[in-house]
Amino acid sequence: MMSTSISPLKAMEGLTFPPNISNETMHEFLTIWMNMELMKNGTKNTKTPNETTDNCLHYCEHNIRDFFTQYQLYHGYITLVICIFGTIANILNIIILTRKEMSKTPINSILKWLSVCDMFVMIEYIPYTSHQYISLKGKSDNSYLWTFYLLFHSQFSQILHTISILLTVTLAVWRYIAIKHPHGVLGYCAQNHHGRAIFFCFLLAPVLCLPAFFVFDIQDISEHNKTMYQLDASEDSKLYRINFWIHSVIIKLLPCFILTIISFVLIDVLCRANKRKLKLKGYSAPQAAATTVTNGQRPSKIDRRTDRTTMLLVAVLLLFLVTEFPQGILGLLSGILGKCFLKRCYLIFGEMMDLLALINAAIGFVLYGSMSKQFRITFKSLFMRKRPQKIELTRVTNMNHTTTNV
Repeated sequence: MMSTSISPLKAMEGLTFPPNISNETMHEFLTIWMNMELMKNGTKNTKTPNETTDNCLHYCEHNIRDFFTQYQLYHGYITLVICIFGTIANILNIIILTRKEMSKTPINSILKWLSVCDMFVMIEYIPYTSHQYISLKGKSDNSYLWTFYLLFHSQFSQILHTISILLTVTLAVWRYIAIKHPHGVLGYCAQNHHGRAIFFCFLLAPVLCLPAFFVFDIQDISEHNKTMYQLDASEDSKLYRINFWIHSVIIKLLPCFILTIISFVLIDVLCRANKRKLKLKGYSAPQAAATTVTNGQRPSKIDRRTDRTTMLLVAVLLLFLVTEFPQGILGLLSGILGKCFLKRCYLIFGEMMDLLALINAAIGFVLYGSMSKQFRITFKSLFMRKRPQKIELTRVTNMNHTTTNV
């Protein structure tokens, strides 16, 4: 669950221009900027604005652009509700997964820290979406304070999101080891050294995001005798391209590729385990559906709990893939097709990918509660304790009854 930086490439794209700038203004700015860059090299762009973008007008046009443009009007309100719900849900996850009976297993420890990352992503996104999409309502805020916050938002959320990705990969690898190699060196390491793996995820994420710290900075611009601020990046620099490929390939597509393989392996393990149990216990399909027991035996509680845990993790991994694969593919296409695709397509898909990432970060509580019996039992013991009921005491004397309520 992968708390939500939310759509890092979208954040990078927004860094070059003031927030909520119109497409026409952005297009005009791009044209002027391109002319200035060409003049530095001794040439001049003689193409008109329309000619400049003629080669990519077919990217993301008509109904696609109209739909996502309309969605932007509601993005702030939808994501605000999701963030509030997700923050509360992840706090509940942390409380439950920290309990003694839940924190014994490596899987639950990884899920707990995953919830911590998702919670902070939600908390950090609340002021961003409230101001950017609700307060401004299409206007620009070029104050230094808000520009500094945009810089913080892009860096902080990206680090948290990268930690979540690494924790999800760790979660899948640990479950694979527990099922395929429960004994021996690998099983021992998975059981006793999961804390080091979690710490390594928190350590590696800032290293992977390090190039972004040197790519983006705050620049002041003067317009109408007024100083304004905006985030800028040297898009033609080598470091910018390195940062771009790290985000789109190493952070996005590579984990998706690993998780896809592990997900298929886990699903195959579930299917084989189910067939093996049916064969060994003498189950047939109709009998299993009717919960009829043959040979006087049923699958043990440990086996059933193992299957439920694996099913839960498969659901977590598939949800992660649905969220991350589109971002990775769009990022890869932006790298292959160039800035034109990035400007025309990735920008309009940004809010929708933010939405998917936030849903992924918020839905963990629902998944755990619906698929883990132990999670439900712990939740009920913490938050749904029954109040002591009135006890009716009856005193019998000969044939007369005296009733006293306490």
